[in-house]
Amino acid sequence: MLDIREIRDNAEEVKARLATRGGDAQDLINEVLACDERRRAVETEKQQLQSERKSSSKEIGALMGQGKHEEAEAAKEAVKVIGEKIKVLDAEADTVTERQNHLLMSIPNLPHANCPVGKDEADNPEIRTWGEKPNIAEPLDHVALAEKHNLIDFDAAAKISGSGFAVYRGSGAKLERALINFLLDLQTEEHGYTEVNVPHIIRRYCMEGTGQLPKFEDDMYGLEDGAMFLAPTAEVPVTNLVRETLLQESELPIKMTAHTPCFRREAGSAGRDNRGIIRMHQFDKIELVQAVHPDKSAEVLEELTAHAEAALQKLGLHYRTIELCTGDIGFSATKTYDIEVWSPGQDKFLEVSSCSNFGDYQARRLRLRYKDADGKNHFCHTLNGSGTALPRLYVAVIEQYQNADGSITIPPALVPYFGKSEIK
Repeated sequence: MLDIREIRDNAEEVKARLATRGGDAQDLINEVLACDERRRAVETEKQQLQSERKSSSKEIGALMGQGKHEEAEAAKEAVKVIGEKIKVLDAEADTVTERQNHLLMSIPNLPHANCPVGKDEADNPEIRTWGEKPNIAEPLDHVALAEKHNLIDFDAAAKISGSGFAVYRGSGAKLERALINFLLDLQTEEHGYTEVNVPHIIRRYCMEGTGQLPKFEDDMYGLEDGAMFLAPTAEVPVTNLVRETLLQESELPIKMTAHTPCFRREAGSAGRDNRGIIRMHQFDKIELVQAVHPDKSAEVLEELTAHAEAALQKLGLHYRTIELCTGDIGFSATKTYDIEVWSPGQDKFLEVSSCSNFGDYQARRLRLRYKDADGKNHFCHTLNGSGTALPRLYVAVIEQYQNADGSITIPPALVPYFGKSEIK
């Protein structure tokens, strides 16, 4: 969440930066400030009453010692009245604080000062491209390729779970597993991430900690009356491994990677753009998470994005990297790069990774801090990125590596994991 001190000190700047996102989040700032002003006024009044009660209690003792019992009893009644006033103020403080916290949880992060200003994805600038589009005269899409080689069974998945799910069979299942192992080995062995295997069912406060809640609750699969959720992304459980933690500065950075299934309700509508496994209610993903020193987060975002891009480069896949504008950036992020891989079958780029710097926004929710050399505590900065999402990576591999006869060449980097060089 945003720092209340920054809102107090720079309210107009905060409003202006929020306004670049679109929407009306900036309209909540005045109410946050009103809550904050009232909360502090109540706290001041309460402290005055507590001081008065303390003085009166001492006076009662003195009166009793002097044998002035009637005056002492009157003073006791006055102290009782003060106590009732304090109870009323405590209740008001709790109500105002709860409202202020709810507002702060509902306000997105401030876009970075260097984030390109724009309304939507049409305003996202392209940063770079890598590789060339494969020269395929009449490319089949991944659904046709999957049917030809019996890689994915959509009908079986529909019988079990409905639309937005897939059953991988035979070489199709092995290709999925090969990609997962390849991605994990790349990030742990070459880029220094520690692999973690985390639960896939998550407490509500963990979802709030990374910013999925309360904003996106309707997109999540909730369990137990909203107390637990299926993981929408490994970002949530992995980042929460360091919640409520006070690290030593020397322990930074923390670098973790994990493979998890991800569960999301918003799989998209029917249509060509959503055929097959492009949008799924359940899909696998490799996540990269870092907790870093605030002075390093801008540099680390570039590094983490390069780590995600390295997977596509090693697989020889054509892709591009774009920067999200203020109107398209995610709720908790201050700066984001999206990596989009080329899909010959769709004749378009598909997002396969989103790499974001959250500044201290998540750390404040998570109470994730570090102690500096002077013994002072500071909030860490957190970052994460998909390294990468499997369905669209899978699409790109089989579509970009298809041959004229319908066979599929396996990228050389993947052969040791898949066990053969071709699907035919």
